[in-house]
Amino acid sequence: MNLIESLLSPAGRADPFPLYAEAHRLGPVLPITDSAFLVVGYAASNEVLRNPGFRIPTNPSSQPSLELMQRSILRANPPDHGRMRSLISQVFTPRRVAALQPAIEAAVDGLIDGLPAEVDFMDRFAFQLPVTVICELLGVPASERDRFRPLASDLTAALELTDTSDGSADAAARELGEYFAHLIRNPAADGLVSALVAARDAGDGRLSDEELLGNLILLLVAGFETTTDLLGNGLAILLDRPELTSTARSDPAAFVEEVLRYDSPVQLTTRVAHTEGLSAGGVPMPAGSDLILLLGAANRDPARFPRPDEFDPARTDNKPLSFGAGAHICLGNSLARLEGTIAFTRLVERYSSITAEGQAARRDRLVLRGYRTLPVRLTAAGCHPGATA
Repeated sequence: MNLIESLLSPAGRADPFPLYAEAHRLGPVLPITDSAFLVVGYAASNEVLRNPGFRIPTNPSSQPSLELMQRSILRANPPDHGRMRSLISQVFTPRRVAALQPAIEAAVDGLIDGLPAEVDFMDRFAFQLPVTVICELLGVPASERDRFRPLASDLTAALELTDTSDGSADAAARELGEYFAHLIRNPAADGLVSALVAARDAGDGRLSDEELLGNLILLLVAGFETTTDLLGNGLAILLDRPELTSTARSDPAAFVEEVLRYDSPVQLTTRVAHTEGLSAGGVPMPAGSDLILLLGAANRDPARFPRPDEFDPARTDNKPLSFGAGAHICLGNSLARLEGTIAFTRLVERYSSITAEGQAARRDRLVLRGYRTLPVRLTAAGCHPGATA
């Protein structure tokens, strides 16, 4: 299908949105072959994500990077998915996430205090904030955190539709595996790692050694990759439309939600039809059919979002599918939203202007969409103690 080829091209990866608009003119579900489909409509994507008859593809792989992910909740199916998720979700309850707000606010303020007037926002803020938060949850020492950004970037290359790996994804999987094996042997007393180690050691079959390792690496990588991209994508929008600063200040939650819809950190996911009698968007899905769900396209479906290519934080009933839906909805979605809300609130309070300073560069990815570098100039608002101008 020409649309798939176009999306996988350098131009399509850089700007998939015109291709999404073209796809919507063709219909909500597009056949690729007799047993493969492209799902672009919001209602159809939501239907597939919530229907347990559609499952995560689990093809055996000898690649360490893919094998690692298949041992985690990211690629698990029932009953293993529910068993593992029930353990890990205990740290992401609404009450626990809300309790993190003071710590996140302190982390944001500390990062802003250390920013020079000219800075790469991705390096000094968008990466640093979420990695600080997730490493605190996991009990990873502060001195170890900078090593994870290149490893996470290399590992997540394995999630792309085309195999562009030069072996770096597998090397990252091995290095992360060695690091977390050490952390499992020496967990922080009150961190999530110690709680999951206790579950493994309970001897009741709730968590195997391989699952413990795979899920800890997933939590680290997923815990900051998508939030880093959310922060970068959101700031890039403010650079293009500084008039939105007032909205980011007055209603940061609505601003973040529209960033997630307009330029989602996660652009697609995949499913397979597990049973007979399934359909999506009224199109029958034979058992074994492969589905590519273009979440970025679903978030710009004109049948669900009027004027989908306009950034409008005032949208009502704005419920993007950026973090998925149903049983596999991202565990950390509420934490990512909280970090984004606090970050944009503080940034527009502390700076009277944030402007582009040099050339921004996106990562050459389709599945995980974000910036590699985003250089900016920061102008402090008044004489705020600790701010650097």
